[in-house]
Amino acid sequence: MASTPGALTEWPWSPLGSFKYLLVAPLVMASMHSYVTVDDEEKDLGRLLIVVLMLWRIVHSQIWISLSRQRTARGKKKIVDKPIEFEQVDRERSWDDQIIFNTLLMYLANIKLPGSSRLPFWRPDGVILMALLHAGPVEFLYYWFHRALHHHFLYSRYHSHHHSSIVTEPITSVVHPFAEHIAYTLLFAIPMVTASLCGILSIVPVIAYITYIDFMNNMGHCNFEFFPKRLFHLFPPLKFLCYTPSFHSLHHTQFRTNYSLFMPIYDYIYGTTDKWSESLYERSLEKEEESPDVIHLTHLTTLDSIYQMRLGFPSLSSRPLWSRSPWYLAFFMWPFTLLCSFALTSALFSRTFVFERNRLRNLTLHSHLLPKFTFHYKSQRHHESINNIIEAAILEADEKGVKVMSLGLMNTREELNGYGEIYVQKHPKLNIRLVDGNSMAAAVVVNSIPKGTMEVVFRGNFSKVASAIVFALCQKGVKVVVFREEEHSKLIKSGVVKNLVLSTSNNYYNSPTVWLLGDGIGKEEQMKAKEGTLFIPFSYFPPNKQRKDCFYHSTPAMLVPKSAQNIDSCENWLGRRVMSAWRIGGIVHALERWEEHDCGNTCNFFSLHTIWEAARRHGFQPLLLPPSHL
Repeated sequence: MASTPGALTEWPWSPLGSFKYLLVAPLVMASMHSYVTVDDEEKDLGRLLIVVLMLWRIVHSQIWISLSRQRTARGKKKIVDKPIEFEQVDRERSWDDQIIFNTLLMYLANIKLPGSSRLPFWRPDGVILMALLHAGPVEFLYYWFHRALHHHFLYSRYHSHHHSSIVTEPITSVVHPFAEHIAYTLLFAIPMVTASLCGILSIVPVIAYITYIDFMNNMGHCNFEFFPKRLFHLFPPLKFLCYTPSFHSLHHTQFRTNYSLFMPIYDYIYGTTDKWSESLYERSLEKEEESPDVIHLTHLTTLDSIYQMRLGFPSLSSRPLWSRSPWYLAFFMWPFTLLCSFALTSALFSRTFVFERNRLRNLTLHSHLLPKFTFHYKSQRHHESINNIIEAAILEADEKGVKVMSLGLMNTREELNGYGEIYVQKHPKLNIRLVDGNSMAAAVVVNSIPKGTMEVVFRGNFSKVASAIVFALCQKGVKVVVFREEEHSKLIKSGVVKNLVLSTSNNYYNSPTVWLLGDGIGKEEQMKAKEGTLFIPFSYFPPNKQRKDCFYHSTPAMLVPKSAQNIDSCENWLGRRVMSAWRIGGIVHALERWEEHDCGNTCNFFSLHTIWEAARRHGFQPLLLPPSHL
């Protein structure tokens, strides 16, 4: 929102939310019906293709979003090295409003504007006219209109909304108040309307011109340098005819320079070219891919989790998984979900790749994705390929000088790799330190139990986290109740001696009000708990919430420090600025400069307090319990 919002700031369909696309639906259906039912000589292919153009513009923009975020995460040729936060993502959530607006106007023009219906496929004279009108009137008028927008009266009421984004993303290019977009649409319509009135408009130039506008807009805001030097050496006048991302980036950091639309010639003519334009361009091209200090290796969970990647839809990844999309949106996106899921898990993606970059104090943090879903990890036949990918990622990170790699979710399963121990045994001379994060997860669970609790119920499959939690609680004098002899014997073997109770009576179900839940606990088990019970998961994945009369805490996680930067997406089902304990374990390991690996089947139960205190000292905060359990 602008600092002092003026008239026509809000888009007229803002209250509709995701239903705003229904505005286009009647026109789309009418164009399809008309094309099918009318005689051949009356068919209007141009009108039918308006919706195709709309969909292409959305896909085109999404390609730029993903490309830009992946390139800036790597750091290569990056222009502005500053963070993007949730506030910017929320402000730029409605980037598709302008596509809907333009689509509605194109349908209106097709009906009312002379020469815009039943267009021919191609006319070269119309192409020449549109190109000349863009290079002349459009670029010239935009330059002076843009300068006017930077006058304090218009800037505070309108254009400051766009300039709230110092670090730009491709979709920043179209995030403006409604009034601004009306003006831009009138400007960009000049070539098409003129060609239509002259009777020389055709379908291909319209699609090409709108694609050109989108391409240049997205490219200019992508925050990594795009143009190679060779182009400007081969054709020096090109610097007057085509701007670069670094050229426009200076407009967002300096505000009073580089006003041109796509052709910098008007900045050169009127003396508003920023003096740092060429040097920033050179520096950006020379910037090498950065080597992070810490890598967190995770994987996809459900098919819908592809939208949780920062490389995907920003507005979706900025909200927790399973709590964002209306059902109808998920339904219509299902074909796209299947297509992307298949592509990610195909032979093209047989290695990990970076999808997020963060900063915490003096550490650079990367998140890498192993392109496999949860169901792959549950299949024994995929274990070898998954281990090969993880091993290759570890060796590559070690070669680049990465200090710590943490293994997230099912990458730390005992049956997969012995909690990461097989990599350490196979490569004993690793300089990188491997952290499975289980110690940090156990520490978080132990410290999530309400103070004064003297008895808890343990339910779930046995794991390294489970044994660490039970051992720590028993050492603190908390009685831990188990109901399976198998669990009891495994815990005894892991070192638990006192305060562990094996119960075969149902009476214990109605006694403790704190349950520790692991994997394998369904509705039947949860229904045995007493009303008001607090369920605290120690599993990778959250349990299904079967009880409305009980309370469910988060899977092991903590709030990140305020100093953490570039946090603009949610980690799976966790809330904003909440990080899983397995990921935090690797960060704390690097901050403390611990030299040993923290992985494998063994666990130093007595180190949980040390790890917890270290996390708190570095600013990580525990998640609040439900009010009745504080």
